Amino acid sequence: MTIKTGDTVPDATLLQMGEDGPRQVSMADKIKDRKVVIFGLPGAFTGTCSTAHVPSFMITFDDFKEKGVQEIICVSVNDPFVMKAWGDSTRANDVGITMLADAESQFTTAIGMNFTASPVGFVNRSKRYSMLVENGEVKILNAESNPGECEISAGETLLEAME
Repeated sequence: MTIKTGDTVPDATLLQMGEDGPRQVSMADKIKDRKVVIFGLPGAFTGTCSTAHVPSFMITFDDFKEKGVQEIICVSVNDPFVMKAWGDSTRANDVGITMLADAESQFTTAIGMNFTASPVGFVNRSKRYSMLVENGEVKILNAESNPGECEISAGETLLEAME
């Protein structure tokens, strides 16, 4: 079942690259008693993800901070090495976006945002979405109907919905 506004975000273990290599990160720990943005996308280094989705949150990063958002988290079904390299390549790491790897699609599947497109090599990847989460509860959820589009789930759209 797909997550919806008012639902509690389920816990899952994701991976983040640290100075000493990959480390496990609990989503529950990331969102407890906090106001965060989580956005998910089909894959690192893919077209729309690299040219539109991540940049939309880089551009709006300071605006989200002004609205009390404590962290912006990008989730993709990739490994932590790829997520680190992609964050470096796009400069998302420099801006302060947290790049989390959902290597086994545990979180993505738990929130019902997984899809498979075998012809392009996507298996249990993430649909494109963004959400505002306050103390574990989904306050705003913006999901695209087509993973190649980035309008509803863009940073600017989520920011506007917060006003």
